[in-house]
Amino acid sequence: MPEYGRIIQQLVERCKELPTKEERNEMAMAIIDFMGQRNPQLRDEENYKHKLWDHLFILANYDLDVESPYPFPTREQLAEKPKKMEYPKLQGDFKFYGKSILQLIEKAIELQTGDEKEALIEVIANNMKKSYNVYNKEHVTDDVIFRHLKELSENRLDLTGIDSLEKSKIYYSNNNNRNNNSNNNRNNNSNNNKNQPNKRRHNNNHKNRK
Repeated sequence: MPEYGRIIQQLVERCKELPTKEERNEMAMAIIDFMGQRNPQLRDEENYKHKLWDHLFILANYDLDVESPYPFPTREQLAEKPKKMEYPKLQGDFKFYGKSILQLIEKAIELQTGDEKEALIEVIANNMKKSYNVYNKEHVTDDVIFRHLKELSENRLDLTGIDSLEKSKIYYSNNNNRNNNSNNNRNNNSNNNKNQPNKRRHNNNHKNRK
């Protein structure tokens, strides 16, 4: 472990030669403190004290008779290869988009219609286009990306009715305006219906006065 230097290695060898366990324990604690001072970046890591004791035992060539607050590792444990991590698989022909795109699509589906959703969909489509171009090494048209987005979102994000990414924001804005106008019309009709009895009552009162 060259990061600790020759001085610490010599201290470890000296610790192994001490006659009593009490002396070795005292010196081992001093070496641990010195190792922490020489490598302060280790303090930012989780359980850094445990790592220092492991490193001390490795520097001692797994032969150090001291009392440690942590169990010392064995050669077999350190030589053991970590288990292979399971990589999430993307089904179909869209594996080059990656799992992050699927996560962003699910996030966009959950959002209420508005500026935030529009911006996220635009980001998703642009990143899909970049991933496609890098993986396939060829230019892809926006309508292909829109079809893939529709399929990956199970028809819940549909931009196939527009020509290009540049028009996507206008497309969503127009849809929002149509929805807002429809809601406003319903509200106006509702208010007009509420006011109609008042108008009839006003007309009846006018006739009675005559």
